[in-house]
Amino acid sequence: MAHIGIIGGHGKIAMLAAPLLVEAGHEVTSIIRSSDQVGEVEETGANALVKDVMELSTEQMGELFRDHNFDVLIWSAGAGGGDPERTWKVDRDAAIRSMDGAERAGVKRYLMVSYLGASFDHGVPEDDDFYAYAQSKAEADEHLRGTDLDWTLVGPTALSLDEPTGSISVTTDPQGAKASRGNVARVLVAAIADDGTIRKAYPFADGDTPIAQALRDDTVTDQLA
Repeated sequence: MAHIGIIGGHGKIAMLAAPLLVEAGHEVTSIIRSSDQVGEVEETGANALVKDVMELSTEQMGELFRDHNFDVLIWSAGAGGGDPERTWKVDRDAAIRSMDGAERAGVKRYLMVSYLGASFDHGVPEDDDFYAYAQSKAEADEHLRGTDLDWTLVGPTALSLDEPTGSISVTTDPQGAKASRGNVARVLVAAIADDGTIRKAYPFADGDTPIAQALRDDTVTDQLA
């Protein structure tokens, strides 16, 4: 089993993924910004590591990942919108530094939580509040594709807090369907267990196909849009 580091370990998806990964036999370390989050994170069965990745250089990230002997990294961090400057710093800059740090540390497996439609063709005007996020994710995802990492891009449509069904539909046209955060967590767990997901991108919504089966879709490419 693997030692998995979750960057953004106090986020909703990360908090759902951690206990599933622990249940699957992995050691999980959740990297979080605040010591106030330690108790909740440790209740998931994960170890809590307090580090603000926004403040870490590429070299410091590499040292952190190497010191903890991570086999797999999951990027599940985000600025949460509302502050374009912070969005650029977290969703683009820190994400890219984490990829480069992973390469420096010899961590091969890297999973990115992105979103359905993430690409340079997002069509969001620069004066729109969503532009910083859309462009940051496009740039980070493109950087990831150019690395030598064994990456997987996970691209859910609009998120919900609905109960997970364990079934999804791999699609770029969700037609109003949402993706439960619980299903996103399950996609991460299933992708780690299946090397066939390496260097592929999965745009998806909640659907009718069991997740492990959906991830074997032969039509999947390396794009989320």
